[in-house]
Amino acid sequence: MSREKLNEEQIAEAMGKLPGWRIQNGVLHREFVFKDFGEAFGFMSRVALAAEAMNHHPDWSNSWNRVSINLVTHSAGGLTANDFELAGKIQALVGG
Repeated sequence: MSREKLNEEQIAEAMGKLPGWRIQNGVLHREFVFKDFGEAFGFMSRVALAAEAMNHHPDWSNSWNRVSINLVTHSAGGLTANDFELAGKIQALVGG
């Protein structure tokens, strides 16, 4: 896992592999909408397991059927390969 801050070119390349994600205020951001709270919470549980396995944890929130996720490596002061790797794992959890 790389905790070295990526440059703009590296970020642009990595973004091409993550449909639905965007850079917002310097963090990798995506919102997910589910059928209901149970589906949203189940998704969060699966993300939590993936994040814990990487020892790389999202900043996130949940409101009923919505989950908002922000990824950034605070210790690096920006986005790293870890953020994009976790985003890819999250993407796989929703089938895309």
